[in-house]
Amino acid sequence: MPNLRHMRVRELLKRELNEIFRREFPVELGLVSVSEVGVSNDLHSATVFVSSIGDESARRKAFRAVRKAAGKIQAQLGQAVELRYTPRLKFTLDEARNRGDRVLHILEEIEKESPLGQAHEEGTTEND
Repeated sequence: MPNLRHMRVRELLKRELNEIFRREFPVELGLVSVSEVGVSNDLHSATVFVSSIGDESARRKAFRAVRKAAGKIQAQLGQAVELRYTPRLKFTLDEARNRGDRVLHILEEIEKESPLGQAHEEGTTEND
């Protein structure tokens, strides 16, 4: 279980990185945001899960831009936070939101195709 310091550092990094992304990345790339930050036990490294809105190619393009600007992001983070060591950032594309949307879409399709879903939509039941 992460201790209070880890939780506070994770939230600090997440907040500051989202602010950096908001300032630095153009609107044309879509909304680029940090969905989660994982910090190592020694606080020397962090995994940053990045997500963006758009289709697959737009998300990949935004992630490439983040990876390309990693050094600049690291430097700005070092200036923004007051920690003994600024964690070394590793960026990872977060697919969790996209997988969740896909699952919800599949469930909606199943509900539309199932006889129970159709009977429910028509307002009838088998006992009528």
